[in-house]
Amino acid sequence: MTMRIVCLVIGYICGLFQTSYILGRMHGIDIREHGSGNAGTTNMLRTMGTKAGLITFFGDVLKTIVAVIICLAIFYRRDVNPEMLQLIKVYASAGAILGHNFPFYLGFKGGKGIACTAGWIITMDPFMVLIGLIVFFGIFLTTHYVSLGSIALYVTFLIEVIIMGAFRLGFFGSITTPVAIECDILTALMCGMAIFRHRQNIVRLAQHTEKKTYLFKKGEMEGK
Repeated sequence: MTMRIVCLVIGYICGLFQTSYILGRMHGIDIREHGSGNAGTTNMLRTMGTKAGLITFFGDVLKTIVAVIICLAIFYRRDVNPEMLQLIKVYASAGAILGHNFPFYLGFKGGKGIACTAGWIITMDPFMVLIGLIVFFGIFLTTHYVSLGSIALYVTFLIEVIIMGAFRLGFFGSITTPVAIECDILTALMCGMAIFRHRQNIVRLAQHTEKKTYLFKKGEMEGK
Protein backbone atom coordinates (compact mmCIF):
# COMPACT_ATOMS: atom_id res chain seq x y z
CA MET A 1 0.00 0.00 0.00
CA THR A 2 2.84 2.41 0.82
CA MET A 3 4.37 1.87 -2.61
CA ARG A 4 1.06 2.69 -4.29
CA ILE A 5 0.62 5.92 -2.34
CA VAL A 6 4.21 7.03 -2.94
CA CYS A 7 3.86 6.39 -6.69
CA LEU A 8 0.61 8.34 -6.82
CA VAL A 9 2.20 11.28 -4.99
CA ILE A 10 5.35 11.31 -7.14
CA GLY A 11 3.21 11.01 -10.25
CA TYR A 12 1.00 13.87 -9.08
CA ILE A 13 4.03 16.10 -8.46
CA CYS A 14 5.38 15.36 -11.95
CA GLY A 15 1.94 16.01 -13.41
CA LEU A 16 1.97 19.51 -11.92
CA PHE A 17 4.41 20.58 -14.64
CA GLN A 18 1.61 22.17 -16.67
CA THR A 19 3.27 22.46 -20.07
CA SER A 20 0.54 24.49 -21.76
CA TYR A 21 0.20 26.94 -18.88
CA ILE A 22 3.96 27.48 -18.61
CA LEU A 23 4.37 27.87 -22.37
CA GLY A 24 1.44 30.25 -22.51
CA ARG A 25 2.87 32.39 -19.72
CA MET A 26 6.15 32.56 -21.61
CA HIS A 27 4.14 34.20 -24.40
CA GLY A 28 2.24 36.47 -22.03
CA ILE A 29 -1.10 34.63 -21.90
CA ASP A 30 -3.02 32.30 -19.61
CA ILE A 31 -4.09 29.49 -21.94
CA ARG A 32 -7.11 28.87 -19.73
CA GLU A 33 -8.49 32.27 -20.78
CA HIS A 34 -8.40 31.41 -24.47
CA GLY A 35 -10.19 28.97 -26.75
CA SER A 36 -11.87 26.17 -24.85
CA GLY A 37 -10.22 27.21 -21.58
CA ASN A 38 -8.61 23.80 -21.28
CA ALA A 39 -4.92 23.60 -20.32
CA GLY A 40 -4.02 20.91 -22.82
CA THR A 41 -2.58 20.11 -26.22
CA THR A 42 -5.68 20.71 -28.34
CA ASN A 43 -6.34 24.18 -26.97
CA MET A 44 -2.67 25.10 -27.43
CA LEU A 45 -2.80 23.82 -31.00
CA ARG A 46 -5.86 25.91 -31.77
CA THR A 47 -4.72 28.99 -29.88
CA MET A 48 -0.97 29.20 -30.48
CA GLY A 49 -0.41 26.92 -33.45
CA THR A 50 1.20 23.62 -34.36
CA LYS A 51 4.60 24.19 -32.75
CA ALA A 52 3.13 25.14 -29.38
CA GLY A 53 0.69 22.24 -29.58
CA LEU A 54 3.43 19.71 -30.27
CA ILE A 55 5.64 21.09 -27.49
CA THR A 56 2.71 20.78 -25.11
CA PHE A 57 1.95 17.24 -26.22
CA PHE A 58 5.50 15.97 -25.85
CA GLY A 59 5.95 17.82 -22.56
CA ASP A 60 2.87 16.16 -21.10
CA VAL A 61 3.86 12.75 -22.46
CA LEU A 62 7.34 13.13 -21.00
CA LYS A 63 6.20 14.03 -17.49
CA THR A 64 4.34 10.73 -17.19
CA ILE A 65 7.37 8.80 -18.41
CA VAL A 66 9.59 10.71 -15.95
CA ALA A 67 7.20 9.88 -13.10
CA VAL A 68 7.42 6.17 -13.97
CA ILE A 69 11.22 6.26 -14.22
CA ILE A 70 11.56 7.99 -10.85
CA CYS A 71 9.28 5.49 -9.14
CA LEU A 72 11.01 2.51 -10.73
CA ALA A 73 14.37 3.92 -9.60
CA ILE A 74 13.10 4.25 -6.03
CA PHE A 75 11.48 0.84 -5.69
CA TYR A 76 13.53 -1.34 -8.02
CA ARG A 77 15.44 -4.15 -6.32
CA ARG A 78 16.82 -7.38 -7.72
CA ASP A 79 14.50 -9.39 -5.52
CA VAL A 80 11.39 -7.32 -6.19
CA ASN A 81 8.34 -9.15 -7.48
CA PRO A 82 8.05 -8.46 -11.26
CA GLU A 83 4.35 -7.73 -10.99
CA MET A 84 5.06 -4.93 -8.52
CA LEU A 85 7.15 -3.20 -11.17
CA GLN A 86 4.09 -3.20 -13.41
CA LEU A 87 1.93 -1.75 -10.64
CA ILE A 88 4.50 0.99 -10.13
CA LYS A 89 4.01 2.04 -13.76
CA VAL A 90 0.24 2.07 -13.40
CA TYR A 91 0.12 4.09 -10.17
CA ALA A 92 2.83 6.56 -11.19
CA SER A 93 1.03 7.20 -14.47
CA ALA A 94 -2.34 7.60 -12.77
CA GLY A 95 -0.76 10.11 -10.38
CA ALA A 96 0.69 12.10 -13.29
CA ILE A 97 -2.73 12.25 -14.95
CA LEU A 98 -4.33 13.47 -11.71
CA GLY A 99 -1.62 16.12 -11.31
CA HIS A 100 -2.18 17.28 -14.88
CA ASN A 101 -5.97 17.34 -14.58
CA PHE A 102 -6.16 18.84 -11.09
CA PRO A 103 -3.09 21.05 -10.38
CA PHE A 104 -3.60 22.58 -6.94
CA TYR A 105 -1.71 25.78 -7.79
CA LEU A 106 -4.09 26.47 -10.70
CA GLY A 107 -7.23 25.99 -8.67
CA PHE A 108 -7.43 22.33 -9.77
CA LYS A 109 -8.22 23.50 -13.31
CA GLY A 110 -5.94 21.62 -15.70
CA GLY A 111 -6.24 19.49 -18.81
CA LYS A 112 -7.98 16.25 -19.70
CA GLY A 113 -4.97 13.94 -19.40
CA ILE A 114 -4.89 12.40 -22.87
CA ALA A 115 -1.24 13.26 -23.63
CA CYS A 116 -0.30 12.01 -20.16
CA THR A 117 -2.15 8.80 -20.93
CA ALA A 118 -0.09 8.47 -24.12
CA GLY A 119 2.98 8.55 -21.88
CA TRP A 120 1.41 5.85 -19.71
CA ILE A 121 0.79 3.64 -22.75
CA ILE A 122 4.41 4.12 -23.90
CA THR A 123 5.71 2.79 -20.57
CA MET A 124 3.54 -0.32 -20.74
CA ASP A 125 3.72 -2.23 -24.00
CA PRO A 126 4.89 -1.54 -27.61
CA PHE A 127 1.81 -3.32 -28.98
CA MET A 128 -0.43 -0.90 -27.10
CA VAL A 129 1.52 2.04 -28.52
CA LEU A 130 1.00 0.79 -32.07
CA ILE A 131 -2.72 0.18 -31.61
CA GLY A 132 -3.10 3.55 -29.87
CA LEU A 133 -1.44 5.39 -32.76
CA ILE A 134 -3.65 3.63 -35.31
CA VAL A 135 -6.85 4.31 -33.37
CA PHE A 136 -6.18 7.94 -32.50
CA PHE A 137 -4.70 9.14 -35.77
CA GLY A 138 -7.04 6.98 -37.82
CA ILE A 139 -10.00 8.80 -36.28
CA PHE A 140 -8.41 12.24 -35.97
CA LEU A 141 -7.05 12.45 -39.51
CA THR A 142 -10.35 11.32 -41.02
CA THR A 143 -12.73 13.36 -38.85
CA HIS A 144 -10.46 16.11 -37.42
CA TYR A 145 -12.16 15.62 -34.05
CA VAL A 146 -9.47 15.36 -31.38
CA SER A 147 -12.06 14.61 -28.72
CA LEU A 148 -13.44 11.63 -30.63
CA GLY A 149 -9.95 10.24 -31.21
CA SER A 150 -9.08 10.77 -27.54
CA ILE A 151 -12.18 8.99 -26.25
CA ALA A 152 -11.64 6.10 -28.67
CA LEU A 153 -8.00 5.87 -27.56
CA TYR A 154 -8.97 5.56 -23.91
CA VAL A 155 -11.72 3.01 -24.52
CA THR A 156 -9.35 0.95 -26.68
CA PHE A 157 -6.67 1.18 -24.00
CA LEU A 158 -9.08 -0.09 -21.35
CA ILE A 159 -10.15 -3.01 -23.56
CA GLU A 160 -6.49 -3.89 -24.20
CA VAL A 161 -5.67 -3.83 -20.48
CA ILE A 162 -8.60 -6.12 -19.69
CA ILE A 163 -7.87 -8.60 -22.50
CA MET A 164 -4.10 -8.66 -22.04
CA GLY A 165 -4.54 -9.06 -18.29
CA ALA A 166 -7.00 -11.92 -18.69
CA PHE A 167 -4.74 -13.82 -21.09
CA ARG A 168 -1.41 -12.73 -19.56
CA LEU A 169 -0.17 -11.15 -22.76
CA GLY A 170 2.77 -8.76 -23.19
CA PHE A 171 2.95 -6.32 -20.29
CA PHE A 172 0.80 -8.64 -18.17
CA GLY A 173 2.79 -11.82 -18.71
CA SER A 174 4.25 -11.90 -15.20
CA ILE A 175 1.34 -10.73 -13.07
CA THR A 176 -1.25 -12.57 -11.01
CA THR A 177 -5.01 -12.32 -11.35
CA PRO A 178 -5.49 -9.96 -8.35
CA VAL A 179 -2.91 -7.54 -9.77
CA ALA A 180 -4.44 -7.77 -13.23
CA ILE A 181 -7.83 -6.90 -11.75
CA GLU A 182 -6.26 -4.00 -9.84
CA CYS A 183 -4.82 -2.69 -13.12
CA ASP A 184 -8.25 -3.10 -14.75
CA ILE A 185 -9.95 -1.12 -12.01
CA LEU A 186 -7.45 1.73 -12.00
CA THR A 187 -7.49 1.97 -15.80
CA ALA A 188 -11.30 1.93 -15.78
CA LEU A 189 -11.33 4.78 -13.26
CA MET A 190 -8.95 6.84 -15.41
CA CYS A 191 -11.02 6.03 -18.49
CA GLY A 192 -14.23 7.06 -16.73
CA MET A 193 -12.64 10.32 -15.63
CA ALA A 194 -11.43 11.05 -19.17
CA ILE A 195 -14.89 10.44 -20.62
CA PHE A 196 -16.47 12.59 -17.90
CA ARG A 197 -14.07 15.44 -18.66
CA HIS A 198 -15.03 15.12 -22.33
CA ARG A 199 -18.76 15.23 -21.54
CA GLN A 200 -19.26 18.62 -23.21
CA ASN A 201 -17.36 17.41 -26.28
CA ILE A 202 -19.61 14.35 -26.42
CA VAL A 203 -22.70 16.56 -26.39
CA ARG A 204 -21.26 18.73 -29.18
CA LEU A 205 -20.32 15.64 -31.20
CA ALA A 206 -23.89 14.39 -30.90
CA GLN A 207 -25.20 17.80 -31.98
CA HIS A 208 -22.62 18.08 -34.79
CA THR A 209 -21.30 21.32 -33.30
CA GLU A 210 -17.88 20.09 -32.13
CA LYS A 211 -15.03 22.23 -33.43
CA LYS A 212 -12.64 20.49 -35.80
CA THR A 213 -8.87 20.73 -35.38
CA TYR A 214 -6.37 20.84 -38.21
CA LEU A 215 -2.79 19.92 -37.36
CA PHE A 216 -1.10 22.44 -39.62
CA LYS A 217 -3.54 25.33 -39.36
CA LYS A 218 -2.25 28.52 -37.73
CA GLY A 219 -3.52 29.17 -34.24
CA GLU A 220 -5.47 32.24 -33.16
CA MET A 221 -2.52 33.81 -31.33
CA GLU A 222 -0.01 32.73 -33.97
CA GLY A 223 -2.01 34.39 -36.71
CA LYS A 224 -2.20 37.75 -34.96
